[in-house]
Amino acid sequence: MISREEALALVEQHLKQKNLIKHVLAVESIMLALADKFGQDKESWGLAGLLHDTDYEQTKEEPGRHGYRTLEIISDLGLPKEIHDAILAHAGHTERVSKIEKAIYCSDPVTGLIVASALMHPTKSLMGMDAGFVGKRFKEKRFAAGANREAIASCSELGLELHEFLELSLVAMLSIADELGL
Repeated sequence: MISREEALALVEQHLKQKNLIKHVLAVESIMLALADKFGQDKESWGLAGLLHDTDYEQTKEEPGRHGYRTLEIISDLGLPKEIHDAILAHAGHTERVSKIEKAIYCSDPVTGLIVASALMHPTKSLMGMDAGFVGKRFKEKRFAAGANREAIASCSELGLELHEFLELSLVAMLSIADELGL
């Protein structure tokens, strides 16, 4: 399996927009926290989060190819099948069956909601923000409209209440706030 550093280099080779790189770092941090919570393999879960949008800039005009192109890019890296399955599940191409598939599906959109919440928070950062603040923004359908609320709420498939998931996600992103510029 490739190292985290090699995976990040691959991501940076394919993603040129800094905000997309920050997004995959945020998803990686949440996936690591979820793996820890559920006693899963942190290396695989983290790599799934880091690599999941590697093809985004190449497929943004063809969303039906999103995820599949990433699998082509990573095909010779010897990654476990569960990472491949998670990448397809996050894009909605396959049914979410395993924990990693369910985790990445809800983790992907929650990062956008949290970032948007931070930018409107008085601190303009993740610091001082709590899950209650993010939860209120979650209920405002027009706020961060691109953050798929249904996908975020699918955290229930993992046995997590929404507030608990928002808290875990916020704490995970806080742990890399400097890298996220928040």
